[in-house]
Amino acid sequence: MPQPTPRFLPLHQVDDHALAAEAAAGLADTPARVAPKFFYDPLGSRLFDAITELDEYYPTRTETAIFAAHGAAIAAAALACTGPAPVLVDLGAGNCAKGERLFAALAPRRYVAVDISVAFLRDALAQLQRAHPAIEMVGVGLDFSARLALPADVAGAHALLFYAGSSIGNFAPAEALALLRQAHASAPQGALLIGVDLLKPAERLAAAYDDDLGVTAAFNLNLLKHLNRLLGTDFDVRQWRHVAHFDTAASRIRMHLEARRPLAVRWPGGERRFAAGERIHTEDSYKWTAEEFAALLCAAGYAAPQCWSDERGWFGVFLAAAQG
Repeated sequence: MPQPTPRFLPLHQVDDHALAAEAAAGLADTPARVAPKFFYDPLGSRLFDAITELDEYYPTRTETAIFAAHGAAIAAAALACTGPAPVLVDLGAGNCAKGERLFAALAPRRYVAVDISVAFLRDALAQLQRAHPAIEMVGVGLDFSARLALPADVAGAHALLFYAGSSIGNFAPAEALALLRQAHASAPQGALLIGVDLLKPAERLAAAYDDDLGVTAAFNLNLLKHLNRLLGTDFDVRQWRHVAHFDTAASRIRMHLEARRPLAVRWPGGERRFAAGERIHTEDSYKWTAEEFAALLCAAGYAAPQCWSDERGWFGVFLAAAQG
């Protein structure tokens, strides 16, 4: 029989001119800022993979351990919401490895991988399709940080949306609520399975974003090299330092790049002068209590969720059924 092939829907088209304009506007803002999506050039993606292997960076391995310990119960609860052989929609699928780990327990009839990088997704899905020829596979190129809107014939009302890795923390609370409501609208009779980094002591959080080997610093500083290529800036990364701290009042980690001395950054059609110690904001990562995140899910239209956690209570995997 012929080998099935994945279907691709490139709803997001990479526009380097628009990205350059967005980056330039952020650099010119007060205070200066650059969106986290600019971290992920090819080197940035590899550096993030390295971060997940660090002793200090607990989220990835803790989430994996939760699924290893409670996977059967999580799958049974999810199937009770969606019915058998569901459509599995993997938000921010990346290399699809986390979604694939659910295949054995969920036996999905269709796997929908959603990611901003269509080229990366094509390679990952092609390999996955060869390993799982019985599962229909669809790749959707979409920047859902702007808006999550899936074609109705791709997801379906009873789909299980899966958002792993605690990436919901990159959204401020109001933005997170908007995204969760969009997820609900995408599968109004289905369910959401989502990983969330929970609030813990500030020193533990700070270490996860400022490791001893300096890998997170390299990840942050590499953003400047990406801007040099994309926008034509003349950043000298040696003149900047990585800064991460926990903002207790807002329950978030804040990451910045800080100028080591007074300097000017130029790009075609623009310039920005920085004082010594002036910063460019690059990322926030919000941390939630289990009770706070459960309330957020309910505000987005979901029923009271189930939550599985590790023995230290550092990370939560939430399953919530959509309700009208």
